[in-house]
Amino acid sequence: MGCFEVGVGILFEFNSPGGVTGERFGVCNFFFSMGKEDFTRNLHSSSFKEKLLPMKPHFFTKENCHVRYSDPCLSGQKAVLVHGPKSDTASWGAAKVAYCGKKKAMICKRLKAIALVLVCFLILDSLMLSVFHHFNSRSRPYAGKIRGSQKGKNGGVSKETQKVMYERLHTLALNMTQEVGTRQNSPVLWDEPYEQASLWKPCANKHDVVHQDFDVHPGNGAGQNGFILVSANGGLNQQRVAVCNAVVVATLLNSTLVLPRFLYSSVWKDDSQFGDIYQEDYFINFLKDDLNIVKELPYHLQSLDIEGIGSQITDEDLMKESEPIHFIQNVLPLLLRNGVIHFLGFGNRLGFDPMPSNLQRLRCKCNFHALKFVPKIQEVGSLLVQRIRRYDRKTSELDEQLLGDHISSISVKESNAQEKPYKYLALHLRFEMDMVAYSLCDFGGGENERKELQAYREIHFPLLLLRMRKNNSSTSPEELRRLGKCPLTPEEAALVLSAIGFKPETYIYLAGSHIYGGKSRLLPLMRLYPNLVRKEDLLTESELAPFKNFSSQMAALDFIACATADVFAMTDSGSQLSSLVTGFRIYHGRGHAPTLRPNKKRLAKILSENSTIEWSDFADRVKKMIDEGQRVHMRHRGRSSYRQPRSSGCMCKALHHVEQVFLQYSTRIPF
Repeated sequence: MGCFEVGVGILFEFNSPGGVTGERFGVCNFFFSMGKEDFTRNLHSSSFKEKLLPMKPHFFTKENCHVRYSDPCLSGQKAVLVHGPKSDTASWGAAKVAYCGKKKAMICKRLKAIALVLVCFLILDSLMLSVFHHFNSRSRPYAGKIRGSQKGKNGGVSKETQKVMYERLHTLALNMTQEVGTRQNSPVLWDEPYEQASLWKPCANKHDVVHQDFDVHPGNGAGQNGFILVSANGGLNQQRVAVCNAVVVATLLNSTLVLPRFLYSSVWKDDSQFGDIYQEDYFINFLKDDLNIVKELPYHLQSLDIEGIGSQITDEDLMKESEPIHFIQNVLPLLLRNGVIHFLGFGNRLGFDPMPSNLQRLRCKCNFHALKFVPKIQEVGSLLVQRIRRYDRKTSELDEQLLGDHISSISVKESNAQEKPYKYLALHLRFEMDMVAYSLCDFGGGENERKELQAYREIHFPLLLLRMRKNNSSTSPEELRRLGKCPLTPEEAALVLSAIGFKPETYIYLAGSHIYGGKSRLLPLMRLYPNLVRKEDLLTESELAPFKNFSSQMAALDFIACATADVFAMTDSGSQLSSLVTGFRIYHGRGHAPTLRPNKKRLAKILSENSTIEWSDFADRVKKMIDEGQRVHMRHRGRSSYRQPRSSGCMCKALHHVEQVFLQYSTRIPF
């Protein structure tokens, strides 16, 4: 018996010709709100008949066709039989429209209740997933990868396009990672190997240092010899050095420093000024007892043609790392005559020795205390560090200096929380296109790579090529590598970290600009250390948006992540970022901020034995190389106090326990 519905709840039942009932041909709902006449008229309408045309005619015979309904919204009767679709003799009465409306409302209420239950279920499910994700994320290292990295079938990074220079050693390193499994790093890797490092304390902000001044005070008071203007070139770190050198020169010449300006560079493509990166008022107020600093020249000097009166001094006029006496003899007379001096460029134009102790102290005070990043950089830098560590409290003095009020002042030791911060290693890969091209080295990329680098040199380093032709210099790439003149590749950095003992699960923050060679160069590093991330992986697009077109401000975020890392590893000790980060960690690290500094010449010798050396021998020699680079010593004469602040006037050394005992004993001996 088949059926279809007319109205609400009306079922037409059909008996099949064979007498077998129960065969259903369809159910059709036609909702209407008309009386008997309208309903009858609709039954005879052409549209209604068209819907029934597919049905076979013999199904609508008097014997086979009946109408049965039991819906109370049509009638209170138990049943009404209609013989044939044309029959309108049955007493239909008025449809119970009101009752149907109530029934529909009841159905709607039930549907709403069901929908509400479903929504509540989805919300509860989402909350449960969030809680699960939180505890799950705390139970394992960060699983983020550099965006767009290729994956292999087993979840690793694909090795189809990687560029490998030391395939045998790289294979041995991969085999070692499989042997050690998922064992955690040794705690020794996160500590300074020498206790003497903790004996050195910051003291550049103290005023109990003996002053040794030149006699350059013919003016009536501090800063009365004139005004010093500085337009610093380069990127973030070169400009930072120029600012602190300007503070020293202004003090040396008893002059007033105008807040330095930053030159636009076609390389860095960043027009950020001092106030976009550093806190101006904090800088001025922190150094107010040492020198006068103003934001602008006095009005009567603003229209002065400084270059025309001979007061502009370029880098060509100053020898690199000039001694203080040079400024006294050559710059001071111009300052006294014209009342203003403009240093244009000012890249590394002030040396480190000889240097009066008070000026050495002032340079360190500027670099390690007075230059604070603006709140915008501190805030996003704090987000970056917290997401790396998965922890929202400060862990060291470095946090306090670099992040200010944007991280909780409660330290790890003071906190009773069971959760502890994840340790991470920051790696600065100095393997950008300019560095690679300028080195004149070969990196295993074949003829295409050589042509590409040569074309870059002709555009960006024409003076380098001219000097090479003039001097008939023809040092081979192999010789340059043997001499330690080549920047380390990502592959070489990975081999060093693996040899030291860092496990594949180590969380590594990668600092630096665009790596030359892209993914193919990074793949050897990513295969050994898959938990490799950059700031672009840890911050959202909206969080990075304010910094996108400002390379110096982006570099400030890298500076923060590297300086606050548990371990900092560099690939080029000559890099300004690596030098400044190293010095910052020595000064504020309190002996708990180890830095890994490979000796490129020694490493090149070790790597040259790639085809024969055993992994154990390779690891031992690399560990010894790194260990020697971590030894604690005072700054050598002529070396940068930005990189090595362990020097008089900058840091103070506390007496070792043995020295204290000896001193106490010696004072009791009568002479």
